[in-house]
Amino acid sequence: MKLIHSILLRALFLTLLIRGGMTGVICQEQGIPSGGGDYWVAAYIWPSCHDEPRSREVLWPEGTGEWEIIRKADPRFEDHYQPRVPLWGYEMDDNPVAFEKKINAAADHGINVFIFDWYWYDGEPFLESALNNGFLKANNNERMEFYLMWANHDVNGTMWNRYRYPSDTMIWEGEVDWMEYEGMVERVIRQYFQRPNYLKIDGEPVFSIFSFQDLLNSFGSLEGTKKALEYFESEVVKAGLPGLHLQLITMGMWGNAGIMGDDEAGGMELNEIVEYLGISSMTTYNWRMAGIREDYIRWAEDGIALRNRWDSRLDIPYFPVVSIGWDNTPRYAEFGKKDVVHIGNTPDSFAAYLLQAKGYADEHPDQPPLILINAWNEWVEGAYLEPDMRWGYGYLEAVKKVMSGLYDKY
Repeated sequence: MKLIHSILLRALFLTLLIRGGMTGVICQEQGIPSGGGDYWVAAYIWPSCHDEPRSREVLWPEGTGEWEIIRKADPRFEDHYQPRVPLWGYEMDDNPVAFEKKINAAADHGINVFIFDWYWYDGEPFLESALNNGFLKANNNERMEFYLMWANHDVNGTMWNRYRYPSDTMIWEGEVDWMEYEGMVERVIRQYFQRPNYLKIDGEPVFSIFSFQDLLNSFGSLEGTKKALEYFESEVVKAGLPGLHLQLITMGMWGNAGIMGDDEAGGMELNEIVEYLGISSMTTYNWRMAGIREDYIRWAEDGIALRNRWDSRLDIPYFPVVSIGWDNTPRYAEFGKKDVVHIGNTPDSFAAYLLQAKGYADEHPDQPPLILINAWNEWVEGAYLEPDMRWGYGYLEAVKKVMSGLYDKY
C-alpha cells in the first residue's frame, strides 16, 4: 500500500509540474527534481584545478592546482591514455566564465546537480574557491542544483603530489574537534544551505559525509557522533529549514556493513545504527569501493553487486552511482596495468550502466529519483564527463541519450 501510494503521489506531482501548476521549489520540497526532468542526475566535482595560497604552499607550487600532476602523467603500458588532455584546455575551476561553460554543458546534456567535494582541515575550509568563485559567481548557476560531500579523510603528501613528497608524509587528518566542527556547521548553513539552488529533499538540505570512520573517531563513540549530528540538525532547524538530509558514503562490505568496525558498533545491527544516528540515505563515491578490474564490464558488475547488497540490507534509500573509469597512475609511480580500468571503458559501455541505474531508480519509486555519476572532473583518477581529446563530448552525449530516452527506444 505504501509503495502504491508513493507511485501515485510521484505521478501526480510530475503531471502537475508538466502542466505548469507547481514551482520548482514546491517540487523540490516534495522530493521531486526541479528545473525539469524526472530525475536528479548528479556528478561529483573534485575542485582541485585552481590556485589558492594554501594549496600552493602545501601541495601544488606551480600555481595551476592539480593540473600540475595531470600534465606530468606518463603512460605505463601500450595504448595507455596518459597524460589525459582536456578539450577545453587547462582552465581554472575557480574562474566563473569557465564554470559557465561547465554548467551549460552539464545542463544541456541531462546533468542537473553538482556534488562538490568539500574539505575542512585545521579549522578552515580547503579548495573552496571552485565553489565560491567558480560555480556560485557563474551567471548561469541557477541552471544547476548543488550539494556538498564533506570529504573528511586523511591527506598524505604522496596521494596528492608525489613529486613534492617522496614518502608518506601526513599533511592533514580527517578528524575534527568539537570547536572545529561548530565552525564548520555554522559556515555550511550560512554560506550554502539557504541558497535556492542548494539541493533539498523534502525541504531538507542534503549533506553527504565521506568517511564515517573519521567522523566516529572525531567524537569518540556512536553516542558522541549522535550528539554531533543532532547538533548539526538543530542548527539547521534554527536557520529556518525543516531538518537535515544526512547522506553517508559506504566503503565496501567489510566490518559492520562497511561503515565501521564490528567492535565499535556495540552489538547494534546496520539499520539500528542508521536509525540511531538519523542517517537519511546512503550511496557510494565510485565503483573503486568494490575493488579494481582491468575490464570495465567486470568492474561495473562488481559495483552493481555491491550496490544490490547494500540495497537488500538497508531500510533507507540507497542511491545508485555509475563510474566512468579508474586510472590514478598520475598520483602513484608504482602503479601499472593491473591498477587501471582500461578494457572496454567507452561512452557506450558507460551509457549501458547509466541506463541500468535509471532502471534501478524506476524500480524504487518510494525513494527520491537521484542518480550519481563519478565524476564530472576527476581527471587525475580517469573519471570525468568533461570533454577530452580522445572521446570529445562522447560521455556527455551518452548521458543525454540515456536520460532523454533516446538510448533505449524499445
